[in-house]
Amino acid sequence: MLKRWQNITLWKRVLIGLALGTIIGLSTHYLGGEAGSNFVTVWIYPFGEAFVRLIKMLILPLIFTTLVVGVIAMGDPKRLGSLGVKTIALYLFTTFIAVFLGLVSGTIFKPGVGIDLSNVDPGIRENLAKTATQDTPTISESLLAVIPENPVAAMASNDIIPVIFFAIIIGVGIISIGDKGKPLVIFFESAEKVVMKITLFVMELAPFGVFALITWVMADVGLSIISAMGKLALALYVACFIQIFVVYGGLFVRTILKLPLVRFFYGVLDAQGVAFSTSSSSATLPVTISCAKDNLGVDDTIAGSVLPLGATINMDGTAIYLGIIALFAAQALGIELTLMEYILVAITVTLTSIGTASVPSASLFLAFAVLSVFGVTLEQYTLIIAFIFPFDRLLDMMRTVTNVTGDITVACTVAKWEGQLDEEVFRAKPVH
Repeated sequence: MLKRWQNITLWKRVLIGLALGTIIGLSTHYLGGEAGSNFVTVWIYPFGEAFVRLIKMLILPLIFTTLVVGVIAMGDPKRLGSLGVKTIALYLFTTFIAVFLGLVSGTIFKPGVGIDLSNVDPGIRENLAKTATQDTPTISESLLAVIPENPVAAMASNDIIPVIFFAIIIGVGIISIGDKGKPLVIFFESAEKVVMKITLFVMELAPFGVFALITWVMADVGLSIISAMGKLALALYVACFIQIFVVYGGLFVRTILKLPLVRFFYGVLDAQGVAFSTSSSSATLPVTISCAKDNLGVDDTIAGSVLPLGATINMDGTAIYLGIIALFAAQALGIELTLMEYILVAITVTLTSIGTASVPSASLFLAFAVLSVFGVTLEQYTLIIAFIFPFDRLLDMMRTVTNVTGDITVACTVAKWEGQLDEEVFRAKPVH
C-alpha cells in the first residue's frame, strides 16, 4: 500500500490532499459548526503547521548552500554580474505586466462597486492601523540593510536578502583563492546535497501537510468568500491565470524559449501545489528548486542563484493584487481616478511589490503606500483592508502560485540564454 502511494507522482498526491482537505473542511464548516471548526484547529491544523515549519527550517540552509555552490560553479565573478542583470531585468519586466493586468482586471470587474463597509471588525481595524503607521525605512536604509552587520544574526532572524548577499560574497571569495579553496568547495557541495536530500524527505509529507492546511482554511471560512468577495476573487484569479498561462506560458515558454507548454506546467505542479497550500514563496522554495532542476533541466548554478532571488524580489501575484486592491478601494469609496493617478498607482505597486515579505498576507500591510497615492486616509485604509482580511488567505493562495510560477519561468529563461537548460530533461516526463 505504501509503495503504491509512493509510486504516485508527488503533484497528484498533493492534489489528492487538496481535494480531501477541501471536502472535509467544507463538511466540517457547514455540518459541524463552531465545534467542528475548533476540532480542526486543535487536532488537524498542527500537522499542517508542522509541515510548514519543516520547510521553513530548510529555507536558509538551502538558500545559503545553493547560492555559494552556484557562485563557485560560475568560476568567474564577471559572469555573476551578467547573470544578475538578466535575472533582475526579467523579474522587473514580468512585474510590470502583472501590474498592468491587475489594473485592467480591477477596471473590468469593478470589485469595489456596491461594497458595504459598515460591518467591519473594529479589532482588525485597530491592528491594521498600528501596522500601517509603523516607520517605513528610507531608500538608503533599505540599501544598507542588504549588507549584514552580523551574518549569523541575519540568519537567526530569517533576514533573507542579507543572507543572499553574504552567500554571494563567500562564493566569490572561494573562487578568488583558487586551489586553496578546494576544501571549502567540497564542503559546500556536500552540504548542498545533504540539504537537498533532506528536502526530498520533507516533500514526501507534502500531501499530508497540504491536507491539514486546506482542511483548516475551509473549516474556518467555508465558501463565504464567494458571496462576500466574489468579484474581487474573480478579478484576482482571472488576472493570475492570464499571467500564468498567457505571459509565462505563451510569451516566455512557447514564444521565447520555444519549448512545450504541457511539459512546463507538468514540471511546476509540485511547486504550485505547495505554494497554494502554504501561501509562502519562501516556504515553497525547496520544492521550487527541486522542480526547476529535476523536472525542467535548469542547471544547479541557475537554480541556486535565480530562484532564491525570485522568492525575495519577484512578487507578480502581489503586484496584480495590489493593483486590484487600489481599484477596489477607489470604487468602494467613490473615488474617480485620473490618468496620472493610474500611472502613479502602477509605479507605486511595482516598487512596493518588490521585496514584499514572502509570508501569508504580507501584501495587505503594504497596501497603504499604494492607496495613499490617491488620497485614501489611514481610517479609510483600515476599513478597506479589514473588510478583505478575513478572506485574504484564499486570495493569497493564488498570488503565491503566480509568484512561484514566475520564479521558475525566469529561471528557465535565464538558463536557456546561458546555455544551461537541459532540454531533454525539460521535454521528458517529470521526475516528481
